[in-house]
Amino acid sequence: TPARETFAAVRAAVSLRVRVMLRATDGFSAGDAAALDALCGAARALREEGAEEFVLGFLTPDGRADLAAVDALAEAMGPAARWTFHRAVDRAADRDALRKQLADQPGLDTYLTAGSPTGVGDGLETLLAEQARHAAGDPGYEPQMLVGGGLRLEHVPTLRAAG
Repeated sequence: TPARETFAAVRAAVSLRVRVMLRATDGFSAGDAAALDALCGAARALREEGAEEFVLGFLTPDGRADLAAVDALAEAMGPAARWTFHRAVDRAADRDALRKQLADQPGLDTYLTAGSPTGVGDGLETLLAEQARHAAGDPGYEPQMLVGGGLRLEHVPTLRAAG
């Protein structure tokens, strides 16, 4: 999670939309209650600084979406914020169940995913299957995918062909 001043400097330097990472620890845990409170405070401060888009993703120890952390941050980000659930989806115990857990989260518009914890090369089939479900309008698959984590040039034609 960047300092408010860092976000302000980046925002002033570019004309691109900037999604701000919200993370208090390495890995896919939101941390303890104090860490989550601090992260919510940082999200509010970044919103005050003009951040409108965020990236976050937290799992419980059993590999489910940490809805308590996601809900707390969604409230701190505000109802107009748009956000990406990052590669925690690749470490979920059940990707489909995670997507259904998050289906009604306000502002969730993107999943950053490789399709596998080990990268796009191993996750390509999963990405293609999830894109097909996205195209079919399956519940939980409405958000777009942003493919990352070992993405290589040779993966691009296959991904583009799938939409």
